[in-house]
Amino acid sequence: MKILVANRGEIAVRILRACREMGVPSVAVYSECDRTAPHVRQADAAVAIGPSVPAESYLNIERILAAARETGATAVHPGYGFLAENAAFARACQEAGLVFIGPDAGVIDTMGGKTSARRAAIDAGVPVVPGTETLADTLSDDELCARADEVGYPLFIKAEAGGGGRGMRRVAGTEAVVDSVRAARSEAGAAFGESAIYFERLLEGARHIEVQVLGDTHGTVVPFVERECSIQRRHQKVIEESPSVAVTLEVRAALAEAAVALSSAVDYTSAGTLEFLLDADGHFYFLEMNTRLQVEHPVTEMVTGVDLVQWQIRIARGERLAVDRQQALSPVGHAVECRVYAEDPDTGFMPAPGRITALRSPSGPGVRDDSGVEAGFEVPIFYDSMISKVVTWAPDRAGAIARMRRALTEYEVGGITTAIPALQWILGHEAFVSGRFDTTFLDGVLAERQGQLFSDLPAEETDLAVMAAALFAYFSGADSVERRADGSGSSPWHRAARLDGVRR
Repeated sequence: MKILVANRGEIAVRILRACREMGVPSVAVYSECDRTAPHVRQADAAVAIGPSVPAESYLNIERILAAARETGATAVHPGYGFLAENAAFARACQEAGLVFIGPDAGVIDTMGGKTSARRAAIDAGVPVVPGTETLADTLSDDELCARADEVGYPLFIKAEAGGGGRGMRRVAGTEAVVDSVRAARSEAGAAFGESAIYFERLLEGARHIEVQVLGDTHGTVVPFVERECSIQRRHQKVIEESPSVAVTLEVRAALAEAAVALSSAVDYTSAGTLEFLLDADGHFYFLEMNTRLQVEHPVTEMVTGVDLVQWQIRIARGERLAVDRQQALSPVGHAVECRVYAEDPDTGFMPAPGRITALRSPSGPGVRDDSGVEAGFEVPIFYDSMISKVVTWAPDRAGAIARMRRALTEYEVGGITTAIPALQWILGHEAFVSGRFDTTFLDGVLAERQGQLFSDLPAEETDLAVMAAALFAYFSGADSVERRADGSGSSPWHRAARLDGVRR
């Protein structure tokens, strides 16, 4: 088997490392702006696939298949993002005689569609969040309002395709339904090329819990200990951990059974993740399934000792799963992951691309840094702004958090701005440390912090100040505030971190 990795950045490096450890030949692909990227050197061979624009490179199926033919690759690993959950890509690989390292295209169709996945969950006896099927665009305004009233308020309007909070709107009552539907459809169409939406009841005070599974081609499905993913900004995950302080042994067992029931019902193979909402009473509801490797898979690896990427490859080769279910559901210690983005917290977390002039990654006992950049690398404007993931492990949660705070003080990135100061502040927040939070926590405290950082302005001018700072930084390419060589500077987030006892 020779594997072509159809991705870039840290996940491409992660997969290529697994290939190297297993003695599997590998191929990298790269766009113009990635020609000097670390993942290009990690592979045994590398092929240019076009300009930096994703549609002409990492999203171009024909160019990726041509690279596979050129190098003699026999399998394709899609990573996450880009074409990872694209059923057409999986079919194209199979039709080209390539092994697609992921589930069957038909399974991606079923579980990749949010409403079809809901139907599959209901058929498998797994509880789902109350909601609707896909709403036809021919429904009248009165019919849309009637459907929303049936679901109940507050509710979410959600895009059928994609994720990351795009095409999502929170609706508090009937009067906002029609305008919100129009806005959600427009945003979804622009982001995903598909404007289909549906309604889903908003469960207030809920936590976002997910269950990793591995399925082989012989009918075995193994569930893993849950991951806690409630620390989210605008519906995008920022910090993940395993296990969750909110999940009892009884709930863990029930989540595992639900995950296996649904995965088995659709004949799921490879790595996948089932996402649930957990309410304050311990009741959980299926949300959706990610038919790929997750960004946060390292926290599961750290507490179980199972290499998920290597098992994806072994499953694709037809091997039987040899992972003990009890081991997979019995975490050893605690792991925390922080996503490090090239973003500026002082400007409302606007992307902050640019050249990395110096880089010192954290290390030491229990620290893992999954990175896709190095000193001298230009962080491009064309892709997601995450540059690495820092993962820490310790015997208990308090130790893992303390280790993460230590690790982030060691992380030095010169030349660009990152969200590390905001991560440090979150890690020191009492609600996070105590484990008393839900999916609304981070947006709430960030809004609170924004008000504190700009407390010298009238309330009505705060949003304008943040927007002005963001626009200035984005279009001038300069920092929005003065920074010293040691990284501390006069940034409000650095000042807030120091005031809250977080060293930077």
